[in-house]
Amino acid sequence: MSSEIAHVWKANYQVYGVVKVWRQLKRDGHTVARCTVERLMRSLGLRGVTRGKAVRTTYSDSAAVCPRDHVNRQFVAERPNQLWVSDFTYVSTWQGFVYVAFVIDVFARYIVGWRVSRSMHTEFVLDALEQALWARQPEREALIHHSDRRSQYVSIRYTERLTEAGIEPSVGTTGDSYDNALAETINGLYKAEVIHRLGPWKSLESVELATLEWVSWFNHHRLLGAIGHIPPAEAEANYYGNQSEQAMLV
Repeated sequence: MSSEIAHVWKANYQVYGVVKVWRQLKRDGHTVARCTVERLMRSLGLRGVTRGKAVRTTYSDSAAVCPRDHVNRQFVAERPNQLWVSDFTYVSTWQGFVYVAFVIDVFARYIVGWRVSRSMHTEFVLDALEQALWARQPEREALIHHSDRRSQYVSIRYTERLTEAGIEPSVGTTGDSYDNALAETINGLYKAEVIHRLGPWKSLESVELATLEWVSWFNHHRLLGAIGHIPPAEAEANYYGNQSEQAMLV
């Protein structure tokens, strides 16, 4: 069993703690007590990643005219492409800071768009949005896009692109991290599981490659407690499978 535990830990970015290793073993067909997993991980010197103290990176643009807040800190969705949240964070490299933006579908926490850039200009977050639009092709007038009050997200260009795509913009009203808590959570996982664990970083290209690999793993393999301890892709597949079954019964 020690070898199975070590394999699960290594295969899952070496970030899983006792509970997630135990749950992954159950998914893989291994029946084992959680206390046994804890004991063996301790004996092997294996431990999951722990998140550090949050650092404030959101500074709102108080002068900008913002769309109304349609979310009110209730980050729930009944289906994919009902509510997206967007945010970005920074990474220190030997060549200077780079910035990483994510667009996340709230239903299953699926990352639908992302981008790495050397600047914080609006084009950078627009590129992440464009990737999400291309990947998802959301139905018009059926999707809300929520963000904090950063100037990039309340800019005229960004808001006009949302309107052009038939997406309702939403911006947090208070101006603190709780206005966009789900996106902040994903940023925190990314920083803990990739940036702080694998750094220091030499260049934008190295951050970009690591982010590409992490996003794929996160979407298709990472177990998330908020959606029933399954990966985001599986949660979405279950939803569409249930929709097909219900359509056949009608």
